Amino acid sequence: MLKGKRLQPGDTIGVIGPSGAVRKEGAVDEAVAYIKELGYQVKLGESAHARYGYLSGTDEVRARDLCAMFADPQVDAIVCTRGGYGTMRMLDMLDYDVIRANPKVFVGFSDITALHIAFLEKCGLVTFHGPMATRWKDEFPDGFTQDALARAVTKAQPLGNLVNAPGYHARQTVNSGCAEGMLVGGNLSLIAGTIGTPYELDTKGRILFIEEIGERTYCVDRMLTQLRLAGKFEDCAGIVFGDFSDCPVEYPEFGLTLEEVIRDIAAPCGKPIFTGLQAGHVSPKITLPFGVQCRMDADACTLEILEAAVIEA
Repeated sequence: MLKGKRLQPGDTIGVIGPSGAVRKEGAVDEAVAYIKELGYQVKLGESAHARYGYLSGTDEVRARDLCAMFADPQVDAIVCTRGGYGTMRMLDMLDYDVIRANPKVFVGFSDITALHIAFLEKCGLVTFHGPMATRWKDEFPDGFTQDALARAVTKAQPLGNLVNAPGYHARQTVNSGCAEGMLVGGNLSLIAGTIGTPYELDTKGRILFIEEIGERTYCVDRMLTQLRLAGKFEDCAGIVFGDFSDCPVEYPEFGLTLEEVIRDIAAPCGKPIFTGLQAGHVSPKITLPFGVQCRMDADACTLEILEAAVIEA
């Protein structure tokens, strides 16, 4: 796996919008100012302020911007403005040779999952499932989110055991057992959306992380079933479920809960499974390095990162 160099004070962070348009007036400029307050330089991509309907610019603009940030020797890391929708539209427009030749820290989540998967499968690049640039100012004051990201991208050493913030709901065992493998995954909708494409996620022998937001349980059921039918649960070494914010039962009087859906669809694979990792559409949140080796213990509900996700400069 390719790894970017660890981020240090004074380094330049490229801020781009590869997904949905930033709707809040002034949010990008506020993000830039805050990142500078943290001691970094900022290079703003064309897509950060662009808008094409619900997208941060046309597919061509976003794809060109992303590749330019990887190619730019002055840019040390890349952070996305927000998620939403749009990354899948440009997967076949990216220059993966350029990305592979210039490994860098790359941070985002939600719709950015499609890029995490593409960079993993096409480039062998370690990336980071972590907070968006326009949310740093709101999320970092809690201390937990900032520390989780900083430990992941500024220290060339394994993160070790990933713990939830105090007060977050308890993790729960679904299937007992332990497993080791490369950590992969992200947002359920995007993982399912890549199936059948050249950018499909390979889960063979890997630890699969899944999170989601705003989907009713029958929709979660459908997407998990798609992963099951595609062999993703059979292939993987284990499954860790993150936060599932605002995923209600459609008809409480005769619907299925999220827990019941997971036990019906995922548990029969027999692999170690636990729920409740504080990562995804939740604040505070854990930053997850995708593409590095990890160990999970579903009985203890622990996830331990076994190797560094960045290298020394």
